[in-house]
Formats: sequence, structure tokens, C-alpha cells
Amino acid sequence: HFLEKCFGIAIRYIRTLILHPVDVGVVALVEQEGRVVLVRHSYRGGWSFPGGAVDRNEPPGQAILRELREEIGLTASAPPELLGGYIRPGLWASNLVLLYRVREAQFAFTPNWEICEHCLADPQQPPDRTTRAVRRRLHEFYGAAPLAPYW
Repeated sequence: HFLEKCFGIAIRYIRTLILHPVDVGVVALVEQEGRVVLVRHSYRGGWSFPGGAVDRNEPPGQAILRELREEIGLTASAPPELLGGYIRPGLWASNLVLLYRVREAQFAFTPNWEICEHCLADPQQPPDRTTRAVRRRLHEFYGAAPLAPYW
């Protein structure tokens, strides 16, 4: 009976992974002197928040700090503060995007294969070609828009 129960749990878990996969990503609203850090990736257009995928068994709070070290050369900051989670529908897997606020950020940016450039943007007036999702988040946190559940 015990093995049957374990087998049943394993089958339900595998079915969930196959039928309802979820990828978890992290992005950061990095604040520095009243501005926010935006980056331009080499493989997609527009300005966006720095961030990336959460590795297997990696806590999201550690993942965002790792991504910031990789993407903008983060050297120091206050602890990341989770602002919210958003769903971004995908073709095969749903994406859960966790947005963190990172204050008192110090970094030494160097362009790399993934990040072409960065800017310190006015959150009220982000640069042209800022992605729609980033504009929405900036308007939610620095303007008057209500929080939306979708990225």
C-alpha cells in the first residue's frame, strides 16, 4: 500500500510538470539616486529591467542578486525586496516573473555578450523603446496605475 501511494504521488507530480510547467524568472527595479536601471539585451529589442531565470533549487532572492552581478556588475546593495509576482503566458510553460526592488545599488557596468548597454532612467519618463511591461510596472510603482496580475 505504501509503494502504491508513493507511486501515485510521483505520477501526479510528473503529470503536473508535463501538463502545467512553470518557468520562474526574476527582474529588478534597481534604484539609484531617483532613477532606475534599464538594460538593452543583445537578443531582444527595447529597454527592460535586468534579470533572468531562476536556476533549479536556487532561491529567487539569490537569483536576482546573481543576475544583477552578471548583467550590470552589481557590487553592493541593500537586500532585495519582493514587490510582486506576475504571470506571463508562454507557448508551452507559464512564466512566473518575480519583481524585486533593489536599493542603494552600486555597480560597475561592462557591456557583455548578453547586455549591450544600460541607462539610468527617469521612472516617470522612460526612454523610447522601453518595453510595454516595464512601462506598466513603472507606472504602477511611480505613478497611479493599479497593480496588474500579468507581465
